[in-house]
Amino acid sequence: MYDLAIIGGGPAGVAAGVYAARKQLKTVFITKDFLGQSSVSDGVENWIGTVKISGTDLSSSLEKHLRAYAGDIVDIKTGELCSSISKKDSVYTITTSKGATYTARTILITTGSHRRKLDITGADTFENKGLTYCATCDGPLFSDQDVAVIGGGNAAFESAAQLLAYCKSVTLVNRSDVFRADPVTVEKVLAHPRMRVVRNAIPKEVRGDKFVSSFIYSDTDPKSATMGTDVEILVTGIFVEIGSIPTTGFVQSLVKLNSYGNIIVDPRTQRAESLDGSAGIWAAGDCTDGIYHQNNIAAGDAVKALEDIYIYIKTR
Repeated sequence: MYDLAIIGGGPAGVAAGVYAARKQLKTVFITKDFLGQSSVSDGVENWIGTVKISGTDLSSSLEKHLRAYAGDIVDIKTGELCSSISKKDSVYTITTSKGATYTARTILITTGSHRRKLDITGADTFENKGLTYCATCDGPLFSDQDVAVIGGGNAAFESAAQLLAYCKSVTLVNRSDVFRADPVTVEKVLAHPRMRVVRNAIPKEVRGDKFVSSFIYSDTDPKSATMGTDVEILVTGIFVEIGSIPTTGFVQSLVKLNSYGNIIVDPRTQRAESLDGSAGIWAAGDCTDGIYHQNNIAAGDAVKALEDIYIYIKTR
């Protein structure tokens, strides 16, 4: 019987694992690997305390940190995915993809999410060669260049706002005539002199040689002179912001999820809203309904959760 089961091996999971070790909570740490979403980035420049680090080096550093503290307190299980969690008499049983089972008094879910991929010709070919899913991670690499942002929600407009700080121009490409982002955000971003927008544009193809050189969309705007044709815009960077899919299916029978599948948590403690009204499950990082999703925020929320879990275990 473990005090705690941590599920997920990104920045949130590792931060919690280190704190669990230091607080001497007997923990099982279950993860496929330590590769978070940032592992595909050539250079992460916003991980606090490190000026610049590649995504793979960041993942390696996180794993080393956890293993340095784990000892016989944190039992690290790699190469396993959580397939289901069940509960009986306040004890949770975790079943993994390898058929293994572990029991714990509390659960911390840090399984994150995965970006919804742009499914058009050339997108896979040029991923990390000009096409990226993280403006915060990779934006500075495109200084003084023309770039495009694909999407129409808050994330797309926030990415555009970041990119306008250093890019030559930013073109936002939206599938419809209506934006899902907050009106105030839309108005502010579109007012920038180096910002342009293309509405009713259906993404079709990414072109280039070794790196991205242009983006093709089908114009469906009835007010456009090019309606019904394919239009090419010359860009060297494409930032895709069409949503993400939280990895939470294995816990949907135990906790409340929002309409997007994110775990609903109390932001003060990161406690999940259990369907039966009981405590015992926490969540941190991109799998939650938190407004902002970044590595530093995920790690901080996981530490917050761990502090609350420690008090919960020691006061029961």
